[in-house]
Amino acid sequence: MKIPSAFIYSSTRMMLATLTSLLVTIFIGPRFIKKLYELKTGQSIRVEECPLLVELHQKKKETPTMGGILILFSMLVSLFLWMDWKSSFTLILLITTIWLGLLGGYDDYLKLRFKNSKGLSAKKKFLLQNLLGLLVAVYLFCPPVTKALNVGSWFKPPVAKEQISVVKKDDGKTEFTGTSLTTQAYMSRYFIPFLKDPVAILKGAGIIFGILFSMFVITGSSNGVNLTDGLDGLASGCLVMVAGVLGLFAFLSNNLEMSRYLNIIYIDESGEIAVYLFALIGACLGFLWYNGYPAQVFMGDTGSLALGGIVGVSAVLLRREVLFAVVGGIFVAETLSVILQVGSYKLRNKKRIFLCSPLHHHFEYKGWPETKVVLRFWIISLILAIFGIASLKFQ
Repeated sequence: MKIPSAFIYSSTRMMLATLTSLLVTIFIGPRFIKKLYELKTGQSIRVEECPLLVELHQKKKETPTMGGILILFSMLVSLFLWMDWKSSFTLILLITTIWLGLLGGYDDYLKLRFKNSKGLSAKKKFLLQNLLGLLVAVYLFCPPVTKALNVGSWFKPPVAKEQISVVKKDDGKTEFTGTSLTTQAYMSRYFIPFLKDPVAILKGAGIIFGILFSMFVITGSSNGVNLTDGLDGLASGCLVMVAGVLGLFAFLSNNLEMSRYLNIIYIDESGEIAVYLFALIGACLGFLWYNGYPAQVFMGDTGSLALGGIVGVSAVLLRREVLFAVVGGIFVAETLSVILQVGSYKLRNKKRIFLCSPLHHHFEYKGWPETKVVLRFWIISLILAIFGIASLKFQ
């Protein structure tokens, strides 16, 4: 039976992926949450640095964690149903999901299995996150590795076009042409919002910087979402907006006509990235059904590390790292608040900048109700998302 052509378009598959992950999450959620309760996977509460959290979050002590398994499962269902399995983008996102999902899952397991355990040490976690970032970056930046992994039609190297123009043919038809770029050529280009031309093109030894920067973005994104996941619905809601912007860029970058019109780089098969990011949106919306205040389940490191890594890898693949830093401003602010707090404590004789870090706990300490903190952070995330989308036209 021939598959209707409508199902080939990435726009159709984006909608189907969203609905699939959303419905899977909502329908299997109750049984999954019940099982977590039976396994007594209660959320641990920090007491050593912010004792007030015990009072504020005491009722969350029995709420199960590791809900990220539910999110990642529904996303993988969408991936296998609606994505091109042979696309290098699909395979990279699949590896990212499984790698960081297992890392976060093991971290959660250690916290639950052993009392007073803080889980996997920060050094080991950081090392494994960076190892994933290194593998992704080496594949994208090093031609020998890219070619070696291209077996048959699997792991086909991503290609791109720039300086796209329209050519009128003698028969009246139009044709789009442009300068073709290899994987390494398009990966060496760096873009910032509101500017159509790349601000930097790496060459020679500069490729080392590109590899390190990609590792930084992937690891930083994974940890940024992990730090944001501290209040009911906060990380999930922000991820929906960030993934929506990156998904839109991925979809437009896969269309020659729209790429030319908007003056953005064309990336062949980037529609696969859009499909998976919209599957992430559906899964997060479905998870919010149970994670909204008062939460019935938390995603834990299983979800936050993986979801953060997925959006980080997507930003690297799309060459939109700076855009990601802007639209993911909440994640950046949460991460910086922790870095500044730790630095201040060590360098200023145990003096703190914030009442408690990450940033969302600081506002809780100031007396803001949890729901108000979450809602206001969502509003800021939405404003940043609109700002990011606006950069498509104002360049």
